[in-house]
This record gives sequence, structure tokens and C-alpha cells, in this order.
Amino acid sequence: SFVFKYKLVLEHNNMCNSGIARMSIRTGDIRKGIEIAASIEGRAVKRDCATILEQIKQYSDAAYLYELGHFYDRAAAVSLKAKNCKVFFSFVAYKNARDYDNLVRLLLEHLNKPEEAVCIVRESRSVEGARLVAKFFTKLGDQDSAIQFLVLSQCQQEAFHLAETEQKMDIFADAVEDDGTVDVFLQLADYYAKNMNSQKAGFFYYKAGQYSKALDYLLTNGEDTKAISTAIACVVEARNPDLNSHMIDYLLGEIDGIPKNPKFLFKYYISMKMYREAAKTAVVIATEEQANGSYRTAHKLLFGMYQELQNERIKVPFEVQNNLMLLHSYLIIKSLVKRGEHMKAARMLIRVAGSISHFPAHVVSILTTTVIECTKAGLKQSAFKFAVELLKDCNRKSIDEKYRKKIEAVVRKSDKLPDPEELKTCCPYCDNPTEESILVCASCKNLIPYCIVTGLHLVTNDFTTCPSCGFPGFYSELKRLKDEQEGCPMCGEELSDLKLVDDVKQFLMNDQKNRQ
Repeated sequence: SFVFKYKLVLEHNNMCNSGIARMSIRTGDIRKGIEIAASIEGRAVKRDCATILEQIKQYSDAAYLYELGHFYDRAAAVSLKAKNCKVFFSFVAYKNARDYDNLVRLLLEHLNKPEEAVCIVRESRSVEGARLVAKFFTKLGDQDSAIQFLVLSQCQQEAFHLAETEQKMDIFADAVEDDGTVDVFLQLADYYAKNMNSQKAGFFYYKAGQYSKALDYLLTNGEDTKAISTAIACVVEARNPDLNSHMIDYLLGEIDGIPKNPKFLFKYYISMKMYREAAKTAVVIATEEQANGSYRTAHKLLFGMYQELQNERIKVPFEVQNNLMLLHSYLIIKSLVKRGEHMKAARMLIRVAGSISHFPAHVVSILTTTVIECTKAGLKQSAFKFAVELLKDCNRKSIDEKYRKKIEAVVRKSDKLPDPEELKTCCPYCDNPTEESILVCASCKNLIPYCIVTGLHLVTNDFTTCPSCGFPGFYSELKRLKDEQEGCPMCGEELSDLKLVDDVKQFLMNDQKNRQ
């Protein structure tokens, strides 16, 4: 079983690591050996490594591992050898009593174990311990660590002055980012403003609550992602109409004549919960991504927008729905072809090729694949139609040479017979037979939801939804993906707990309410 194999692997890894720990100590890399031994569960490796350390007269380290392995008698005996009995028992007493200040002092002043002292200070947040560690690092000349631990010990002014003297202000800024006082944030903002770092000056004015001043500095950084993200957070927190207008004007290029990347406007609208405006911007960005051939990026953006709007109970604009449907139809073609489902792949390609202007970067390759798949599926009239389109002057030069003769043959040998009639399945709204790849019922005119696996319109007797994203699909198709341990084609999440939808009419009613 999986659990049994997993346990075997763990045992194997522990045996290997135990050997590495022992050999590291034997070859002189004592620190590494101790670290590995300490990290492995079980007492044996700690005893073995401690014994080796004792043999090479590293008594303090041996005592440490003996104690870690609960071999207290051996730990005490080794400590006596090192004439360190008093220190050892003090260490144990302080540790058991959780007296972190004295424990840190002992580690620094008597046991020369700054790494352990640092770990204890970070875990315990001991103020006095942090001060002792800062003092220790100052003596060593490690100013970066000294500044960090001065901040941790709440000596922020002392840390600021040390950072200023040593020109290590970025270290101080990182250390106080979440825990500083308003006065410290203002000191940092003024320092960075004086040193011409407008992004950091703006950030710390924002942290100090001086939103207008923060925005003035942040919006001098062009399209710097960090600066604009901080500016958006600043405006959201300020809730000031004047700052809102200023932010929008900047993003639209009204201030400097340079319109910014629409992704920033989209982020602003989402942050401000202006979902309708965000949806319009999402379509603009997705269209741009599609034009560049980045179809998965565009799909991810529109899918995320769709989910946001549904969560906020705002109707999804038709343009968002339609663009997402086209992108999804394109992205599932590869898996349909791989499974040998050429008729379904051909139907999706016909749908995509019918809106080829949405895929300007791959017009020729999409039309070529459409001709090939339509031919395999026996849709000769459709193959002829798209082959003719391919052989137009605007496309002919870009056709891949290995397909050129096949495409020319499709046009030359066409028998002009119509495609065989498409299989019809019942519309889930009115039960009238409708071609399975058509998403608008000819009888009731309703927009029919599509299966996220095949792209075909759904039917009531094989209807389920992804448990993560809620998008519908054929139960039989999604169950097959689940059995093959594949994720949802729409959101990528695991397909667990699939169930047939009993009340399909209720689902359709809710779906209609969510659409514009």
C-alpha cells in the first residue's frame, strides 16, 4: 500500500541521513553532522554521533546530542569531562523553566552557540534576549544582524541610528515593515525622500497614514509594479474621492500622457470592488493577451473575473462569457485529439475558426488544424470551406509546407457534398433536439451551458458540476477524468466528490440570473 511504501522510504532516508551525519563528524564537518543528527527522529543517531564527538574530545557538542537524545547520564558525564557541569545544569534548568533571557546569555557568553541563541530569540520573541544577540553581533561587526535584533528588542531608535551610520537603512526598513510605529515610518519616509528613493518614501508615508503625500511619491515611478500596487492599497485604505480620481487619471495617462498597462487598472477596480468596471477592463486585457497568442493567460484572467462576479452576485457580461467559452473551446481541442475524438475536436475547431479574429496570432495554424480534423471526422464540406480560406493570398504564404499539398488536394478534389447531419441531443431548457455543438437552442433561443470537457451543450441526464469552480460538464466525462487522476479542465483543481445534479432546471435558472 501507499502508506507502507511511504514508511519504507522514510526509514531508508533516515538511515542514509544517519550515515551522512556520522561521516560528516568523522571528516571534520562537525556543524553539519550535528545539524543532521538533531533533525532526524529517533535516539540512536544522536547517541552514535555523540559517541564520535566524545572520542574526538568535542565534549560540549557531545553533551548537546546526548541531552537531545534523552541520554541524560551520558550528557552529565561528558559535561563533567569538559569541566562544564555547572553551565550544563544551568542550561537545562533555564531551558526547562523557559527562562529565555538567561538561556540566551548562557549560549552566547559560555557555550559559544550564537545559532541556537538566535533560534531561541526568534521563537520566543524575548526582548532582552534580542538585545543580547544584537550586542553580540555588534561586537562581531555583523551590523545587519545587529540591526535586525535591535528592532526585535524594541530598540528601534538605536537600530535606526545604527542603520543610518552604517548605511544599512534597507535592512532596518525590512525589519520594521510590519511592526514599526508611526514615528519610525515617518523617519524612514523622510530618509528615503531625502535620498531620492520615491518608491520607498511613498511606501513609508503610506504606512504612516499620510496617503496624499504617499501617492505623490508613488506615482513618480512609471509602471513600477511594486509602486503602483502600494499606490492602489493607499487609495483603497484612504477612501478619499480626490485620491481615487487622481489614481484613475494616472492609470489612464491623463497626468503624464502615458496610459499604463490595463492590468493595473483592473487591479485597482478589483481592489475598490468596482466589479463591472473590472469586467470591462478584463476583456480588454484578455483581448490583448489573445492577440499575442497567450491563450492560457487570457483564459485564466477571464475565468478569475467570472468567479469574482459570481461571488459578488453581479451578472456576468456576455462578452466575458463568450470570450471565455471560445478560449476554453480552443484549449480543450488538444486533449480531444489526443483521445482520438476527432469529431468533437472538429466541432470545437469549427467553433473557433468561426471566430478566428479572436486568435490573430495563429490564424493559419488553427485553420490548418481545422481542415485536418474535419477531414478525419468526415466533415468534407467544412474541410473544403476552411481550406479555401487558407489558400487566400493573405494566408497562403504562411501555410506549413508539409500540409500545403493536403490542403490543396482538399480544395481540388472536393465533391461538394454537404457534411453529414450533426448528432442532436435535447436542449436542457425545452427538450427539443439541438445539434450537440450548438450553444443556442433554435426553439427556445436560450443560451445552453457547455461541457467543460467536450465543449458540447449539456443534457439533463448526464449533468454535474466541478466541486471547486462550479462549472458544469457531463458527469460521465468528468468521472473519467477523475478516475484518470486529472484535474478540472476549467480551474485545474482536483475532481473529488462528483455527483449528478438532480434539479438541472434550478441550476439553469440560477445560471440565467448570473448572465447579462
